Amino acid sequence: MTVFGAAGNVGRRTVAEALSRGHAVTAVVRDPARCAELPHRAWPLVADADDTDAVARASAGQDVVISATRPAPGRERDLVVTTEALLAGVARTGVRLLVVGGAASLTLPGKGPLTLAEGPDFPAELGPIATACTAQLDACRAAGAGADWTYLSPPALLEPGERTGDYRLGGDELLADSDGRSFISMEDFAVALLDEAEHPRHRRTRFTVAY
Repeated sequence: MTVFGAAGNVGRRTVAEALSRGHAVTAVVRDPARCAELPHRAWPLVADADDTDAVARASAGQDVVISATRPAPGRERDLVVTTEALLAGVARTGVRLLVVGGAASLTLPGKGPLTLAEGPDFPAELGPIATACTAQLDACRAAGAGADWTYLSPPALLEPGERTGDYRLGGDELLADSDGRSFISMEDFAVALLDEAEHPRHRRTRFTVAY
């Protein structure tokens, strides 16, 4: 298994979850200095997810690639470039790609086509990353049969917390509890990612999870 963005908030929890299940993990980071943040049982690799050739090399011989990359503030548009390179790289090797995406394009419960980003309470400062994540999903869908991809959207709130192993599955609609709260811990988000990696249920489509 190869994890891009392995030192990020979701990435490092994904690496930890994969290692706890006995997977051999290649943990990919762009900055060599961040190798020190990786678990000692992971195989560190310095590579750029924007480089299709590097993605192909990192994915060759693997059973699955997980992308948990996130652009720096002000460079949100880079997310689409990265995703297109990842899709092209895995298309060469035939390895499945799981993409950690965004929640903004999920439709609001009972609001028809209205998305989370179009809702009245969506923070304006999140507009650039919301737009980028929507374009990221479009890039995956445009890949068609050329790549074996899955796009996982988080709920409205994705924060550090506890690992419970419990979550609900959804499709294109935001999941919320009876109080209207849409939330999951990063730890359980990683559980959902690994469950999908081990038992594929959402090939070439988007799904979401929440408590």
